[in-house]
Amino acid sequence: MEPKHILLVEDNEGDIFLITEALESAKLITKLSVVKDGKQAMDFLVRAKGFADAARPDMVLLDINLPKKNGHQVLKFIKDNDDLRQIPVIILTTSSSPADINEAYRNYVNCFITKPVDADNFLDLITTIEKFWISIANLPDNNS
Repeated sequence: MEPKHILLVEDNEGDIFLITEALESAKLITKLSVVKDGKQAMDFLVRAKGFADAARPDMVLLDINLPKKNGHQVLKFIKDNDDLRQIPVIILTTSSSPADINEAYRNYVNCFITKPVDADNFLDLITTIEKFWISIANLPDNNS
């Protein structure tokens, strides 16, 4: 299997650490890029402002509560862009607000998941996401 590239858009260092650990322990072949605010995510996706050599991700894990541009704005940016809209986006956030959930699905999120509070459950969740989206689901060809 060819390595899949995940773009993690997350500003919480603890969550970045847990997600990185979970992805590494699952032993599935993935490449992880991390950006810490919504503006960086947009720049990364269009290869602007220091991201000229960034590889296009196969999937985006996106928090809602981000500096500069929030996750809803990043999601809308992705899904409104002809070159990016086929990239699966999973919102992974502390919010369980019906307004956030509804807005995300109105903007064509592929999945909305509320982060568990417990670290073990959080690690299990990341492993499950990775197994499903990397091993089971068929992702679009990155070069199409």
